[in-house]
Amino acid sequence: MSYSSLSKLLTMIMVLVMLSMSMTMVRGQGTRVGFYSSTCPRVESIVQSTVKSHFQSDPTLAPGLLRLHFHDCFVQGCDGSILIDGSDAEKNAPGNGGLRGFEVIDDAKKQIEAVCPGVVSCADILALAARDAVVLTNGASWVVPTGRRDGRVSSASDVNNFPSPADSVDVQKQKFADKGLTTQDLVTLLGGHTIGTTACFFFSDRLYNFNGTGRPDPSIDPTFLPQLKSMCPNGSGSLNRVALDNGSEKSFDNSWFSNLRNGRGILESDQLLWTDSSTNTFVQRFLGVRGLLGLTFSVEFGKSMVKMSNIGVKTGSDGEIRKVCSAFN
Repeated sequence: MSYSSLSKLLTMIMVLVMLSMSMTMVRGQGTRVGFYSSTCPRVESIVQSTVKSHFQSDPTLAPGLLRLHFHDCFVQGCDGSILIDGSDAEKNAPGNGGLRGFEVIDDAKKQIEAVCPGVVSCADILALAARDAVVLTNGASWVVPTGRRDGRVSSASDVNNFPSPADSVDVQKQKFADKGLTTQDLVTLLGGHTIGTTACFFFSDRLYNFNGTGRPDPSIDPTFLPQLKSMCPNGSGSLNRVALDNGSEKSFDNSWFSNLRNGRGILESDQLLWTDSSTNTFVQRFLGVRGLLGLTFSVEFGKSMVKMSNIGVKTGSDGEIRKVCSAFN
């Protein structure tokens, strides 16, 4: 084979590889962009208007919907199993306490069923709603592949390996790797904490008795500590809510990464992303630190969300299309 022919062959192979990678970004495990273009063309506009309507009444539902999608995908895959009612269902597991936004998904499903009965899955509605919630908080949009089907299993006992605020970076990385997500995906997706709040009991030990020392976590900015203590008094106020992104909890931006750099991460698992060398590099890249290849948070977040939203999806003849999101057919 001549050099010219070999060069053309290698070029063709590279083009095919790039096309394959490009398709992977808009296709998952059987999902694809525009899945409902002929069967229910209004689905995205209905979800978008429903999320917007609820958001206008209660803006705190935006981080709630994002968290709801995250919790769904990490247990049984992105199959809407988190939406099922029942004392032994996923939503009632201890790690899922405080989840919000169920009524938004139910509302959107009811409207969609009125125009496209038995076509659109609750899992897809949840994936679309998470994206629309981010957009409403000034975040960038991304294209959501659809075609998921709803799962037929929802068990609280399956919620046993979900990422925890007490996890070390190594444990976090392993839990994400188990789902096919990289260290960069980990840092990027946790950046979703740029919106929303958390309860004091998830981190109060950092304020008063870090690792049993009887002292605060030394990684907390000492000028920030009095403010945290006033919001989470020792021995009381465990249910008080604190913004995960101090000073910018209503806007989807990269200020959360700045807070990590400044010792103002709220959850220990968040702050560790700055102190651990394997994750610190990605935080710095999102901050545009000189000498490192920069990353644009809004762009990378959409990419990582597409990857996450294809964890263990059910497509084709697997699963079902629920009539209502809170109950199996």
